[in-house]
Amino acid sequence: MTEWDDNSGPGAHLGLCFPDESAYAATVETLVADEVGSRITAEDPTLWGPEAEEEAAKRLDWVSLPRSSRSLLTEIADLRADLVARGLTRVVLCGMGGSSLAPEVICAAAGVPLEVLDSSNPDTVRDATSGDLTCTVVVVSSKSGGTVETDSQKRAFEAAFKDAGIDPTERIIVVTDPGSPFDKGATVDGYRVFRADPDVGGRYSALTAFGLVPSGLAGADIEALMDQAEALLPALALDSNDNPGLRLGGLLGLAATQRVDKLVLANAGAEFAGLGDWIEQLVAESTGKHGHGLLPVVVGSVDAPNFTPSTADSILVSYGPDSPFDDVRPASGFGAAVDAPLGAQIQLWEFATAVAGRVIGINPFDQPDVESAKQAAREMLDGPDKVPAPRFVDGSFSVHAGDWLPSTVTTAREAIETLLGTIVPASGYLAVHAYLDRHRDADLADVRRSLATRTTRPVTFGWGPRFLHSTGQYHKGGPATGVYLQITTEPVEDLEVPGREFTFQEFFGSQSVGDAQVLAAKGRPVLRIHLAEPAAVTELGRLLR
Repeated sequence: MTEWDDNSGPGAHLGLCFPDESAYAATVETLVADEVGSRITAEDPTLWGPEAEEEAAKRLDWVSLPRSSRSLLTEIADLRADLVARGLTRVVLCGMGGSSLAPEVICAAAGVPLEVLDSSNPDTVRDATSGDLTCTVVVVSSKSGGTVETDSQKRAFEAAFKDAGIDPTERIIVVTDPGSPFDKGATVDGYRVFRADPDVGGRYSALTAFGLVPSGLAGADIEALMDQAEALLPALALDSNDNPGLRLGGLLGLAATQRVDKLVLANAGAEFAGLGDWIEQLVAESTGKHGHGLLPVVVGSVDAPNFTPSTADSILVSYGPDSPFDDVRPASGFGAAVDAPLGAQIQLWEFATAVAGRVIGINPFDQPDVESAKQAAREMLDGPDKVPAPRFVDGSFSVHAGDWLPSTVTTAREAIETLLGTIVPASGYLAVHAYLDRHRDADLADVRRSLATRTTRPVTFGWGPRFLHSTGQYHKGGPATGVYLQITTEPVEDLEVPGREFTFQEFFGSQSVGDAQVLAAKGRPVLRIHLAEPAAVTELGRLLR
């Protein structure tokens, strides 16, 4: 273990540790010699190799967003003032992945209310659309408008507004890419449209209209956020060992190449506790492909299992002013403490993720395996008879599994124990996918801690379908070391999708079953436990704990 390398730069305070000082120094020195800092700042698409060049050429505008997005600030402020004057103080955001994760973090950090609808669960959608519509404005965010979840949510709110005698065009604001089908259709229909920079990928879009419009309308100080990000730009442009983006990205990339591929994220006193969820999507979707990558494991606090204690294949990263590393040492030797305001954190992590992609040898701007789950969901909707029958039923639980589960297993408890027993001790992980109502069933997320203690391995917890736009890429494209526990349920009541031939529950179910089929086809062990009713989640929680 080296001495703690503690460096304070403008806008960010970064401390790193690493098991081999010479290997880390060589990694950073190579990045400096290759002028990676200045070349990323200049938006050089050749940095990630010939195969990535075409994609990178249209995905690098995030580098200058702290300056280029400032033109939006006055427009957003004027619209917020108008909305508040009209008594429209409830802001709902319909969006998935990069369209929702950053605004959720930004607003939570600012202490302003923003309701995020990022689910197809009919109970969740019904709760959102049945709120007080007299004071509601809805932001619908989608780069193309083709995301079925977001389109369905928009349709539900349009119907709810019309039923309440309210013109939807007065209450729905669209954020999309210029010239997209969504842009053209929304403009013709009379909606207010904000057009984002099209040369920024979804997961790098926190400082575009996708992150700024809902956050600003909710009341967050987005100008201060931009100032924080811009203050870090000169340091990130340096071809120097002092560049925090090269140092953090070099550490992440080096660790991944040494099979230290779990990125355990914990809040250490930061006001933006949800930052880990945003980093999770950025890192997992950017690096998890072609059998490589880093799996973010969001644990909440530094005293949580997987951070304390940690495993030998994990990098420990804390964000916030209270560095835990005086008391905690990573089992792998790889660790980082990042103390910076939220805007600087966003800019630093985007830069470091791009750097890590170069070190690992992958394109950090594509997501080749995300479409497979979407296609599987569409096929399920086209053929409801394709819904698989359970292996067995145990009370309130219908248990679905592949041939990896022995035929002698006849209870949900035994099935769970068998799944946990398939985790490879040195490199495996468990991913829990909860296709439930993340507000009503929020307490279930605590099983992550229990399962991590029980298995002594990294455990992630994701709400479906939002994780499909995040860690879903890593599950299918990253190292084949995961096992998967999928939890689905019947709703309290289904809900029609206006103008569609399927209901919200039919689509929700197709997403879960489709993703399970894709994972199984790739040889991943998947256990799906389907609850006969939402109340059964309490019983399942007891089994998992």
